Amino acid sequence: MMVLEIVGGSLFGSLALVADGLHMSAHAGAMLIAALAYTYARKHATDSRFVFGTGKLGDLAGFTSAIVLAMIALLIGYEAVSRFLSPVPIHFGEAIPIAVLGLFVNIASVWLLSGGSHGHNHGHSHAHGHRHDKHAHEEEIRKIFAPAGVFAVSIFEDGVPPVFRITPVDGNTRPDPSAVFITTIRPNGTRQVFELANRGGFLESTQEIPEPHEFKANVQLADGEHEVEFEEHEHHDEAHDATTRDHNIRSAYIHVIADAAVSVLAIIGLVLARAFGWLWMDPLAGVIGALVIANWSYGLMRDTGAILLDMSPDQRMAENVRHAIEGNGDKVVDLHVWRLGPGHMSAVVSLTTNLPQHDSRFYHAILERFKGLSHVTVEVQPGQAAA
Repeated sequence: MMVLEIVGGSLFGSLALVADGLHMSAHAGAMLIAALAYTYARKHATDSRFVFGTGKLGDLAGFTSAIVLAMIALLIGYEAVSRFLSPVPIHFGEAIPIAVLGLFVNIASVWLLSGGSHGHNHGHSHAHGHRHDKHAHEEEIRKIFAPAGVFAVSIFEDGVPPVFRITPVDGNTRPDPSAVFITTIRPNGTRQVFELANRGGFLESTQEIPEPHEFKANVQLADGEHEVEFEEHEHHDEAHDATTRDHNIRSAYIHVIADAAVSVLAIIGLVLARAFGWLWMDPLAGVIGALVIANWSYGLMRDTGAILLDMSPDQRMAENVRHAIEGNGDKVVDLHVWRLGPGHMSAVVSLTTNLPQHDSRFYHAILERFKGLSHVTVEVQPGQAAA
């Protein structure tokens, strides 16, 4: 299809058709980059020279594809300006059918990639199983108005098994955790009692909440019981996407979607040019296509570049790791959380404790609840713990 569009566009005078063909040819190269990245990552998944595995190879391939996209946008833009200045005759009867055929090929490619973009097995030497909870790690918040103050009751599951949290809204009142209990009552009458522990600024249940999260919850405070109700919802979480998204398959997907978009623009430009004699519509379609491609290139370059430079894609994960450590009375003095590959994060934690019986194994056990953490390093220093 690529060869047909380039040759046909050159013979019949359509820049939009040539641009679509050049676009498709560069994307074929980008698809090859994506395939080679997966092959190399899988082959070297257990190679000790890759200290944190080969998960970032997909991001490197995605960044490379983003640069290719940007070059395509510049090329199409340059050719479009040239056609504005020097219009050429277009053979519409031959160019339009080729453009329509190109659109069908691109739609088929989009369909094929969308079917294979969810179950890819990533090469990573520290791979651990992880699940995407139905709640997508967001909080369900209900408020309790008690004589002692206002409290927010929530189901928290950001990268961890779901737990209850009780947080004072005014930030001052601190209920005694030994006197606070939560009892869930499910539609079938099943009851479960949850005890809570002090985590500094909030109370958190020591047991995780089984699915589904649809029940009434009786919150026992010092002044009596307060009833709240939770319902099961579908949520979308951008932070979860940021840590699990495969930028290699995403780059390939963007390439074929961009191809389809440019094909549509080529058809529109050719049809309008034929119907009204607006020869400038053909290069205008090329300019619009170049701008669309440039925008997608920038987004992909920004996201993959951030990962290659070890920017943290999920600040909430870092805060949750900090709370999990400091909830035991210890003090985190240094913390780094970053992405190793799709669905895999790494954490380096340095902490001080005045409890000599707590060694690194103790804190590794605490952090096992974070299902996205595939590689954890803990440094324990004796010292004055946080109050």
